[in-house]
Amino acid sequence: MPDSAEHPKDFTPKGQATRDRVVAAAADLMYEQGVAATSLQTVQQASRVSGSQMYHYFPDKASLVRAVAVRQGETTLGQQEPWLARLDSIAGLRAWRDYLVTAMKRRECHGGCRIGTMAGELADTNPAARAELAGAFGAWTRAIRGGLQAMAGRGQLAPGADPARLADALLAAAEGGLLLAKCTRDVTVLENALDVVIDRVESLTA
Repeated sequence: MPDSAEHPKDFTPKGQATRDRVVAAAADLMYEQGVAATSLQTVQQASRVSGSQMYHYFPDKASLVRAVAVRQGETTLGQQEPWLARLDSIAGLRAWRDYLVTAMKRRECHGGCRIGTMAGELADTNPAARAELAGAFGAWTRAIRGGLQAMAGRGQLAPGADPARLADALLAAAEGGLLLAKCTRDVTVLENALDVVIDRVESLTA
């Protein structure tokens, strides 16, 4: 049975660096062309490892896909970390919104969310990858909820405002908006979705 993507073998530093290079190459390829269209051979060539090295780190495609699912979550949250750390104010929420919109404009609406793109392809067919991606969405939601809870703790949200529900709505607006922007090649829907929910949060400020 392959090792968990969260708990890989105890590799040497050089071995871990090689494994990380394989996962990074696979993550980019699967994001750009899809999981099904990405073969182990293609990843091997892109990461510049031998066939024996490839098999040593990933005996089958399923183990690589799971590792990529973990990485896509880490990458997505890592890129947003400076903004996610400041979601305890309306200004912070709007700054996060502006980051998502600007990033999508910079890519001309290509690509979308790394987690969502992979989930759209695998959620119904790959339970192991789906679990990793669901965990990434969970971490994303907790980061948003943490900011809202901080506002509530300072008495800045009206009594009865539910940070958990608002966080769910914010993530759904972001993820749905990113998908629609990718499909329509227009960030307007992403802007509108996030603005409506953030306006709602602002209306609940005490």
